[in-house]
Amino acid sequence: MKRQTSPGRGLVGKPWVSLGTVLALLVGLAACGGDTKPVPSVAQEQASVAVVAPADLVLRGGKVVTVDPALGETQAIAVNGYTITAVGTDEAMSAYIGPATQVIELNGRLVTPGFIEGHGHYMSLGRARQILDLSTAKNWQEILNKVATAVDKAEPGEWIFGRGWHQEKWDSLPEKSVDGVPVNDSLNDIAPNNPVYLGHASGHASYANKAALVAGGVTNTTPDPEGGTIVRAKDSVATGLLRENAQDLVEAAIDLYQARLSPAENLALQRERVALAGQEALYFGVTSFQDAGASFATIDFMRSMEAEGKLPVRLYVMVRGETNDTMAAQLPNYLQLPEGNDFLTVRSIKRQIDGALGAHGAWLLAPYEDMPDTAGLVLEPVSEIERTAEIAVTHGFQVNTHAIGTRANRETLDIYERIWKKTGVSGKDLRWRVEHAQHIHPDDVPRFGQLGVIAAMQGIHSTSDGPWIPSRLGLARTGATSYPWRDLINTGATIGNGTDVPVEPISVIASYYATVSRMTKSHETGESERFFPEQAMTRMEALQSYTINNAYAAFEEDIKGSLTPGKFADIVVLSQDILTIDEALIPDTEVDYTIVGGQVKFNRAALASTSTTAPSAAGE
Repeated sequence: MKRQTSPGRGLVGKPWVSLGTVLALLVGLAACGGDTKPVPSVAQEQASVAVVAPADLVLRGGKVVTVDPALGETQAIAVNGYTITAVGTDEAMSAYIGPATQVIELNGRLVTPGFIEGHGHYMSLGRARQILDLSTAKNWQEILNKVATAVDKAEPGEWIFGRGWHQEKWDSLPEKSVDGVPVNDSLNDIAPNNPVYLGHASGHASYANKAALVAGGVTNTTPDPEGGTIVRAKDSVATGLLRENAQDLVEAAIDLYQARLSPAENLALQRERVALAGQEALYFGVTSFQDAGASFATIDFMRSMEAEGKLPVRLYVMVRGETNDTMAAQLPNYLQLPEGNDFLTVRSIKRQIDGALGAHGAWLLAPYEDMPDTAGLVLEPVSEIERTAEIAVTHGFQVNTHAIGTRANRETLDIYERIWKKTGVSGKDLRWRVEHAQHIHPDDVPRFGQLGVIAAMQGIHSTSDGPWIPSRLGLARTGATSYPWRDLINTGATIGNGTDVPVEPISVIASYYATVSRMTKSHETGESERFFPEQAMTRMEALQSYTINNAYAAFEEDIKGSLTPGKFADIVVLSQDILTIDEALIPDTEVDYTIVGGQVKFNRAALASTSTTAPSAAGE
């Protein structure tokens, strides 16, 4: 049995007596007793000290990939309480099996650390399950059909909400369209008395019918807000498409509409969102979720849920939507570091410098190929983000800035460098992040590793967006700047992985497959092809990006991210070995068990034996 080299622990994860100590004791005993005895072998030594208490849970008979270089790959794992007690061979772990031990027979299946969603929107995921799911719509007519069904069930004046449409994934487009999106005439016809508001998959644009525009005070002469666009036809009539900050106009009216609910009704909706999001996360093997943005009020709600033991997965929450003055005053009251079997951590701030490429909101160094009159949008002023960074240094908070375009990434790195120099701190110690980091100029790629800035990327975006990115950037610029994972890794950067759910489904396996294959479908032919495959990760790198790298990106590598004794017993059992099977078979892999803090929170076999409907990979 291979022994762990970490000081103070053996492979079984219990305090162990070193061979030198054993020999010294034997020599001392021999001197006292006068008899010379043979020196025991290492195996005999381990057997002599391996008297252990039974474990609460043992998984055995599989391939346990610890993602810990000192432990490597083994067969079984033992758990007591909410932490890992030991990993090792089946024979070694048999010592931990007692009369009350729960034993899971792996039958050769793969065991990995619990997956960590590196960038998602937890409450938005829950809300997306409460409204119309438009993510699978193949064309505008399918969306109209879903809205029409909802209108039939609604009272006059009741709002209809949906999310997930993406015009680049449709198989056809109505004749009357602007900027690749239909005008809202047909939506007005089917919902004349119900405001309809449909969010784009990216979250960076929305589509409103006339009733919703009227509710938001949007007319044909309403000026574009800073950092946003009210898309108009040639006759200056608003089409219904609202880009970036223009969404705020209608969303203010939505806030007033939702205020009609009583506090109890609102709380019930919020609690349901927590449960729905947790159910879906566990189904896909996610044990920790890095939530990219919550207000102080939402964090207060999450605190109450944690106190009740009602958070299904561990949350790492970024403060979002608060003014700099409010954060300067309140951040000390919200700093929350992990203690014990903790399910809520707050130690970071989310800012957003630009928008999304699909909505022409990503801030580029050069204009868009298909819209040469713009190079994107600046959603939050650089000066505001700089002030946030100063406040973060003062209060010990991490800064995580949304940056998608080449200019946005450069500006963000420049901000970080300026603030570190101004405040006299070491940037590498702070582990500040760039969220998404999708399109990076080659000159800026090495700066991530040099500065210690973490690239919090989403593998699934590369293949979901791949077919249409060249239409925005041109083929040459796409190849030079888009999702340069290999170049980032080769220059020393740490890459985290995720899905940006509900922008994409939370399926870890789908994002993992995209990360290692870069396989997508041609926008023109529908044939499968690889999106600049030279930038793909290896399978182990991709697994690390979903486990130990994301733990590191949240300052939590000492408690999660690998199956190391003493860390949280957050564990996933997969139906196939994603590290060795044929690449084409990876998407067929399913999560068989999700274990959080030593508790089995998802069991596929048990689910199959009930009538419960499971979420699909598309998030339905």
